[in-house]
Amino acid sequence: IEEAAGISKYKERRKETEHRMRRTRENLERLEDLREELGRQLQHLERQAAAAEKYKQFKEEERLVRAQLQALKWKALNDKVQGSESRIRDLEVKLEACIADQRAMDAQIEQQREQHHELSDKLNEVQGRYYGLGADIARVEQSIQHTKERGNQLRNDLQQTIEACKAGEEQIRMDQEQLEEVSIELTEIEPHYELVKEESDAANDNLHEAEERMQQWQVEWDEFNHQANEPRQRAQVEQSRIQHLEQSVERLRDRIERLKGEQETLSAGPLEEEVAMLEERMAEADMKIEDMQAGVLTVQEEMKTRREHNNQINLELDQAKSELQTLKGRHASLEALQQAAMGESDLVEWLAQNNLDDKPRLAQQVSADSGWEKAVETVLGDYLQAVCVDGLDAVTAVVSGLEKGVVSFLDTSQHPSMPGNQYLLPLADKVQGEDTAKALTAGVYIADDIARALQLRGQLRGGESLITPDGIWIGPNWMRVARDSNQEDSVLKRQKELESAQIRLQELEATVDNLTETLTEGRESLRELEERREQAQRELTDYSRSISDLKAQLSAKQVRLEQFSMRRERISNELDECREQQAHEQESLGEARLVLQEAMDVMAKDTDQREALLKQRDDIKHHLDQVKQSARGGKDRAHQLALQVQQLKSKQDSFKQGLERLRQQLATMQERRSGIEEQLALGDDPFVELQAELEEKLEARLTVEEELTAARRAQEECEHTLRAAEKKRGEAEQAAQGVRSELERHRMDWQGMRVQRENLQAQLTESQFDLETVVEELPQEANETDWTQELERIGVRISRLGAINLAAIDEFKSQSERKNYLDAQHDDLIQALETLENAIRKIDRETRTRFKETFDKVTSGLSELFPKVFGGGHAYLELTGDDLLDTGVAIMARPPGKKNSTIHLLSGGEKALTAIALVFSIFQLNPAPFCMLDEVDAPLDDANVGRYSRMVEEMSSRVQFIYITHNKIAMEMAHQLMGVTMHEPGVSRLVTVDVEEAAAMAVA
Repeated sequence: IEEAAGISKYKERRKETEHRMRRTRENLERLEDLREELGRQLQHLERQAAAAEKYKQFKEEERLVRAQLQALKWKALNDKVQGSESRIRDLEVKLEACIADQRAMDAQIEQQREQHHELSDKLNEVQGRYYGLGADIARVEQSIQHTKERGNQLRNDLQQTIEACKAGEEQIRMDQEQLEEVSIELTEIEPHYELVKEESDAANDNLHEAEERMQQWQVEWDEFNHQANEPRQRAQVEQSRIQHLEQSVERLRDRIERLKGEQETLSAGPLEEEVAMLEERMAEADMKIEDMQAGVLTVQEEMKTRREHNNQINLELDQAKSELQTLKGRHASLEALQQAAMGESDLVEWLAQNNLDDKPRLAQQVSADSGWEKAVETVLGDYLQAVCVDGLDAVTAVVSGLEKGVVSFLDTSQHPSMPGNQYLLPLADKVQGEDTAKALTAGVYIADDIARALQLRGQLRGGESLITPDGIWIGPNWMRVARDSNQEDSVLKRQKELESAQIRLQELEATVDNLTETLTEGRESLRELEERREQAQRELTDYSRSISDLKAQLSAKQVRLEQFSMRRERISNELDECREQQAHEQESLGEARLVLQEAMDVMAKDTDQREALLKQRDDIKHHLDQVKQSARGGKDRAHQLALQVQQLKSKQDSFKQGLERLRQQLATMQERRSGIEEQLALGDDPFVELQAELEEKLEARLTVEEELTAARRAQEECEHTLRAAEKKRGEAEQAAQGVRSELERHRMDWQGMRVQRENLQAQLTESQFDLETVVEELPQEANETDWTQELERIGVRISRLGAINLAAIDEFKSQSERKNYLDAQHDDLIQALETLENAIRKIDRETRTRFKETFDKVTSGLSELFPKVFGGGHAYLELTGDDLLDTGVAIMARPPGKKNSTIHLLSGGEKALTAIALVFSIFQLNPAPFCMLDEVDAPLDDANVGRYSRMVEEMSSRVQFIYITHNKIAMEMAHQLMGVTMHEPGVSRLVTVDVEEAAAMAVA
C-alpha cells in the first residue's frame, strides 16, 4: 500500500533527515564548547592587547630618542673623519709623485717590449717561410711518387677492361641461344592450352544442369514436409500434454502422500514447552539489560568529570606556556642588549679564529651590591667588556692579527695588592666575584651622596677618588658625571635580571613539563574510560541483539504454534481438493492418448512417401558429385597450362631485357678502354715539370735558413736590455711602497672612524630614520647627556609594564574573527536544525495524507472485487494501530457461508482468490498499459477459475491482460491463444489462434 501511495521515498527521506539532525545536534554541542572556550581566551587576550599597545607607544618614543642620540654621536664622529681625510690627501699627493717616477720606468720597459715583439714577429715570419718551403718540397716529392703510381694503375685497368669486354660478348651469345629455345617451347604449348579450356567450359555447363535438378527435388521435399507437418505437430502437442498430465498426476499423488505424512507428524506439545522456556529467558534478559545500561551511565559520568579536569589542566598549561613565551622574549631581549653593551658581536669572528670565543667577559664574572651597580660600572667602564684569560702571554701572539676594533684582556691569574686609605671605605667592598676586578677599583672609595663625597674629598691622596651610588665620580681636583650611555640600563643590573630570568625560565619549563605530563595522563585516563564505555556499549548492543534474536525466536514459536492448528485444518481441505483434481487429470490423460494415436497413424502413412523422396535425393546427389569432380579436374588442367604459358612468356621477356642490358654494359666498357689508352698516350710530361720545381724549392730553403739565424740573434740582444730596465723599475716601486704604507696606516684610522659613523648611520636606517632629517630636527641645545637621561626614563616606564605579549594584538584580532565565524556557524546550525524539523513535519503530514487516501481506495476496491471472485461475501482492510506512520494493515475476508475471524482460517484456494482481489484493487489505482498473470489460477477449482476468468474479462475493457495458464476454462475466456510447440527436438515454435475466427470457421 505504501508503494502504491508513493510514500516509500518519503520514508527514506525521513530516515536520511533524522540522521542529518543527529549529526547537526552533535556538531552544535561541539561548537558551543568551542565558543565558550574561545570567549574565555578572548577576555584574557583583550587585557594583553591593551598592554601591548601601550608598550608599542613607549617603544616608539624610545626609538625616536635613541635615533636622536645616535645622530649626536654621528656629528662628533663626522668632524673627526673630515680632519683625517685632510692628512690622507697630503700623503696621496706624495704617493702620486713616486708613482710618476715608476710610470716613466714602465714606459721605457714598454718600449723595449714593443721592440721585442717586433723582433719576435719577424722571427715568426722567417720561420713560417722556412717551414712553408719545407712543406712545398714534401708536396712536390709526393706528386712525383703519385705520378709513377698512377701510370701503373692505368695499365692494370686497361687489361681488366679488355677481359671484361670479351666476357660480355660471350654472355650475349649464350642468352640469345636460350631466348630462341623459349620461343619454340611457347609455340608448341599454346594450341594444347586452347583445347583444354574448351573441355573445362563444357563440364561447367553439365554442373549447372545437375544443380538445377537438385534444387527441383528440394522444392518437392519442402512441399511434402509442409503437408506432413500438421499431424506431427498435433502428435507433439498431445505428447507434451500427456507428459504434463502425467507429471501433474504424479505431483498430486506425491502431494497427497506428503500431506498425509505431515498430518501424522503435526504435534504441538514440544513447541508449547519451548515457548514457555523462551518467555522465562526473556524476563531474565530484561533485568540484565537494565543493569548494563546503568553501568554505561556510570562510565559516562566518570568521563564527564575527567574531561572537566583535563580542561582545567589544559587552561593552566596554556597560561604557563604564555608566561614562558613572554619570559623567553624578555630574556632574549636582555641577552641581546647585554651582548651589544659588552661588544660581543663586534669581535666574534676574530675571537673565534683565535679560540678565544669561549672565554668569559668580566661583566659575567662580577656583580655589585644592590644600589652600587651604577658606581661599579662607571669605574670599570670598558673593562666590563674585557676577555678574561689565564695569562697575557698566550694572547700577545694573536693581537697583531686584529685589523680593526678594540679588545681588552684581563689576566685572572694575577692578583695585585691594593694599598688602601684607612679613613675611607673602598669600592672593592661592594664588588663580588673576580679578585682581578676588585684590583681595577683600587684607589676608588665610596660616599653615600655627592655632599658626603665633597666633605671627604680633603682626605684623598694622589691617585685616589670617591664615587656615589648614582655614578658621580669625584677626585681631588676633578669630577666626572657619566650620562652618555645609550644602553637601556646598567650592565650589572641587566646581568642580575638575566640570571633571575634564567631561573624563572627553568621553573616555568619544569611547570610546563609537569602540566604536560599531567594532561597526558588525564587524556590517557579519558581514553581508557572511553574504551570502557565503548566496550560496555558494545556488550550492551550485542546483548540487545541477542535479546532481539530471542524475541524473534519467541515470536516465531508462538506464530508456529498458532499455525499448527490452522495447518491441520488446511491439510484436510487440501487432501479433498487434490483427490478431486487427480480424478479430473486421469480423465484428460485418456482423451489425450486417443488423439495422439490418431496422429501417429497419419504419420505412418507419410513414411513411405518420405523414403521414396530420400532415395531420389541420393541418386541426384551422386550424379551431382560426379559432374562436380569432372568440372573440377578440367578446371585444374586448364589452370596448370595457363601457368606454364605465363612462365614461358615471363622467361622470354626476361631474356630480352638481359640482352639489352648486356649490350649497354659492353658499350660502356669499350668507351672506358678508349679513355685509358688516351691517358697512357700522354706519357711522362708531368713528371719532368715536377722534378724541375723540386730543385727550385731546395735552393730557396737555403736562403731563408740564413735569414732565420740573424733574426734569432737580434731577439736575444733585445731580451737582455729588457731585463735591465725591469730591475730599475723594481727599485722605484720599493720607494713608492714606503709612502703607501704610511698612507695605509692613516687610511685605517680614518676607516675605523668612518665605520663607526656608518654603523651609527646604519642603526638609524635599520630603525627606519633618515639621518639628514633627524640632524635637521635636533634642537640647538641638544646634547648626549640630556638625551641619555631621557632614554633611561623611557626605559623605566617600559619596565614598569612588566611582561608583554606582543603577539596578543594579532592573536586577539585572529581569535575575534574566529569567534565571529563560529557564531555564524552556530546560527547556521540552529537554522539548519529548524529547517530539518520542518521537513520532518512536512514529510509526516504528506505521508499520512497519501497513505490514508490510498488505504481508503484499496479498501473500496477490495470490497467491490471480493464478491465478484467469491460470488458473495465481503472483505475489507483494517488498520492495526492509531498512528498512520507505523501502523500495520490486516485483511478481513469472509467468503459466503463462513464466519472466520482471521484470514489464516481460509483454505489455499480462498487465500488465492482473496490475494487476487487485493492485488487487482491496488492495480486499479494506477493501472499499467497491460498486465501479465503467470498461472494465477493454478490453486483454484473450476468454479473459482470461471469467476476469476470473468473478472479478468470484465477488467480487460480498460487494461490488456496476458496470462499463462494450463486450465481449459481459462483458455476458453481468452481472445487470443498462443502455444509454444516443439516441432523438432531442441526447436520451439509459436502457434497462434484467434478464438473468434476459429469459432466462425467451426460454425461455417
